Amino acid sequence: MKGRGYPDAIVRPVTAARTITTERFAPSSAFVGHLDYHWYVGWDLEQPHDQQVIPQPRIHIAAEEGRLLVHGIGRKPFLRRLTGRGHTLGASFLPGLFRPVLGSPVSAIADQVVPAQELLGVDDRPAANRILSSETPTDMVAVLESYLLEVGLPTDPVAEDVRRWLALAETDRSITRAEQLAERAGLSLRSLQRLFSEYVGIGPKWVVQRFRVLEVAARAHSGDVDWAAVAAELDFSDQAHLVRTFREVVGAPPATYAKDL
Repeated sequence: MKGRGYPDAIVRPVTAARTITTERFAPSSAFVGHLDYHWYVGWDLEQPHDQQVIPQPRIHIAAEEGRLLVHGIGRKPFLRRLTGRGHTLGASFLPGLFRPVLGSPVSAIADQVVPAQELLGVDDRPAANRILSSETPTDMVAVLESYLLEVGLPTDPVAEDVRRWLALAETDRSITRAEQLAERAGLSLRSLQRLFSEYVGIGPKWVVQRFRVLEVAARAHSGDVDWAAVAAELDFSDQAHLVRTFREVVGAPPATYAKDL
């Protein structure tokens, strides 16, 4: 069963599909309500490949270089250089749901990549080594889930509220500003900002804008686009605003990007 994920977060997906192998898997039943999906990337390269991904408002834990690394919300472009032959596997937490596991505000690890043991108190190296030496993604998922069960997955009703509000920002196209999301949540903007900082790791303004950027990427991946119409539909002030915002995240204007997928 495929996990949910956000395929359009993969920058230049046509080139990526020719170069690396990517898969997504739904978590087992014990992790429903905690994890969104597991993801796998494999590669066997003659030449180095730089793969960019649009950061999303979620926390990942991934096996890399002999460790399980927790990736906080990244505000800068995410780029990895892949060389030779290898693979990695990660788990994507539902937005807001890493806060109960961490036991402290998620904003403290924004723009950071931290070994899991430092944050979660359980040695991550045995699990990472087993994942990186495994041959099948199914075996890798089982190892990672065993590690997370050892860590523990506490519940938190506030985290569930934050998750619902973030899902609203993702699915309701009429929400284009943080103030609108706060109104829909029945909170002051300041209260929403505080909760997002603690549970998501970044503010609601960034979250609302990021979903619009991901939608722009999806349009670019779909073919010919009237960018002025998209700017109006997604409530950018004008086409120049859309272009500037997308370029800050991806590194190229959307029309240029769409020609080089």
